[in-house]
Amino acid sequence: MQESFGRWPQLCWQAIRRDWQKILVWVVGLGLFSGAYVPAFKAISQGQGLRGMYLTMQNPAMIAMVGPTPIKHAANYTIGAMYANEMLLFCGLFAMIIAALHVISHTRQEEERGLTELVRSYQVGRQANALAIILETIVINALLGLLTASVMVSFGVKSITLSGALLFGSALALAGILGASLALVCAQLMPTAAGATGTSLGLIGLLYLSRAGTDISHLQASWFNPMSWIYLTAPFTHNNWLPLWYSLGFSAILIIIAFILGSHRDMGAGFLPEFAGRAHAGIILRSIPGLSWRLNQGPLISWLLGFIVMGAAYGSIYGDLHTFITSNPLIKQVFTAANQSIEAAFTSTIMLVMLALVAIPPIMITIKLFTEESRGHLDQLFATKISRGQLYWSTLGLALVTGLVGTVIATTSLGLVALHSLSHPTLMLTDFWAAGFNLFPSVLFILGLTSLLLGWCPRLSKISYVYLGYAFALNYFGKLLQLPDWFAKTAIQTWLPRLPIANFDGPTFITITLISIGLMVIGWVGYRHRDMVIGA
Repeated sequence: MQESFGRWPQLCWQAIRRDWQKILVWVVGLGLFSGAYVPAFKAISQGQGLRGMYLTMQNPAMIAMVGPTPIKHAANYTIGAMYANEMLLFCGLFAMIIAALHVISHTRQEEERGLTELVRSYQVGRQANALAIILETIVINALLGLLTASVMVSFGVKSITLSGALLFGSALALAGILGASLALVCAQLMPTAAGATGTSLGLIGLLYLSRAGTDISHLQASWFNPMSWIYLTAPFTHNNWLPLWYSLGFSAILIIIAFILGSHRDMGAGFLPEFAGRAHAGIILRSIPGLSWRLNQGPLISWLLGFIVMGAAYGSIYGDLHTFITSNPLIKQVFTAANQSIEAAFTSTIMLVMLALVAIPPIMITIKLFTEESRGHLDQLFATKISRGQLYWSTLGLALVTGLVGTVIATTSLGLVALHSLSHPTLMLTDFWAAGFNLFPSVLFILGLTSLLLGWCPRLSKISYVYLGYAFALNYFGKLLQLPDWFAKTAIQTWLPRLPIANFDGPTFITITLISIGLMVIGWVGYRHRDMVIGA
């Protein structure tokens, strides 16, 4: 036993030293995201806000998205109860995903890169690295939980008590540890790091979707779902610590199973056999566009299914809009406009959310090309007559088609469910399509920005995600914060009018489209002439 885990303290310390910047961003970023929205919820609670939000959260679609609240009457719905109801599951989901990706990147991915073999050439136990990484992840999540609780308490809201905040932070930390434990087991079972990542995220998604079903129909059955233990703690209301003990015990069992499996596994191999694939490539895979599709098909199908679910979830809210929006002046300020229907104003705002999500898969596809390049997977292609232009434009073509299909699916799903939930609809399905495609140049611009970075500064390609988040936040909260016009214009979506409450602006639509195409062409020039990057 001691030999298997030999020198784990040194490896753990080295991992913390190597990851300190990542840990800082992880803890501070997710900690502030999880705990710093208290003032916004306090503002929303003014007037009849709490009652309106309570009624809204009784919508089955909202329960499926964020989980149920133990509160039975609107009069007992406090700011703390509302915060835990709307934030805890989402934050826990993020904590699980980040921890799972971290564990796999430092276990199976390092095995595939040969780093683990190098480390084991010294007097290091064969499972010392896995133990060091899981302990590092536990420390990170403990810090995350403490920071989140501290931030929440610092705002001095009466209903956000110290015990409730500590429970909220502990539930968040246990969610991260659970995600890490799950990923460590998958890292032993799957034949590749990509397979371990996909399986881990797939299991997390399955837990999320299965609890959505039981939360609506049979809440007692949710107690058998490890993800449900996050919000069944009910911070600021019942303060139930029992689910955390379940989560802690379940994580410990998973870690023990992972070490047992790891002790019988060869380095670089998994217990499940690797799919050999077909002896000869199919017709689709014999082309560059087919290769691009094959590399991205799993995540893309997941995203497109997600658009259907998100559109349906937001669409089902339309029936409760009048009760929700007119109950609170702050919410009314966000969603309403002079002489416009509430449905139209809500559509114009919710389309920002939907199109921001639609912009993510095109970014992901474009960055995937650089990921394959840096891993040396494209070397054999470059040795043939296939040009860089074919790779570049095929990738951008797939990204563009994905953006178009995503927009169609998201707007159609939203529109059909919204029209079904309204007793007297003031909109038509074409209004939803028009509102969605009116913002499509913003997706093109984000894609153009990503392709520009891919061509000239590929290591900085992920800045596109940062700009997308910045632009979305500026548009979503800009009206509340009353930002100056020049500052708001730094977000690309601000240049486009918000249909259906505004009129279509053809010149702006065409101008942004042409600028986006120009960015893609400039990116292609850079991609054509720059050196390939291996091992980034």
